[in-house]
Amino acid sequence: MGRGDLTSGQWARLEPLLPRGIKPGRPQVWTRRQLIDGIRWRTRTGAPWRDVPERYGPWDRVYDLFRRWQRDGIWARILTQLQAEADAKGMITWDVNVDSTVCRAHQHAAGAAKRGISRRNRLAAFPSSRPTTASGDLGAD
Repeated sequence: MGRGDLTSGQWARLEPLLPRGIKPGRPQVWTRRQLIDGIRWRTRTGAPWRDVPERYGPWDRVYDLFRRWQRDGIWARILTQLQAEADAKGMITWDVNVDSTVCRAHQHAAGAAKRGISRRNRLAAFPSSRPTTASGDLGAD
């Protein structure tokens, strides 16, 4: 068991929330617990999927489980169920705190005063200084 792997207590809490496998056939080579530990390892470290250690199973199998459950909304359902149970036990405080010391405006939103008319508006308002002639007027003096 790795340092960040699920403990037996955590696995006992999580296992009933997981979807049941419906495919009969060969037994799985890699347990769900190993694959989920691989998913957790990858999300915790931020490493590429191909760098998932072999003890969690082949990287493509770990990724496949992650993507299938993400597409089917299983991760969101598990999170919602765990939050609901924790909230019912009073383990979650739903207070929101916004710290504005790290809020920054974009550099263009600094509010500097504009001087005069912008170049784009000036070009549209005034004709150019060079006279324009029609193509037939070139040699008519």
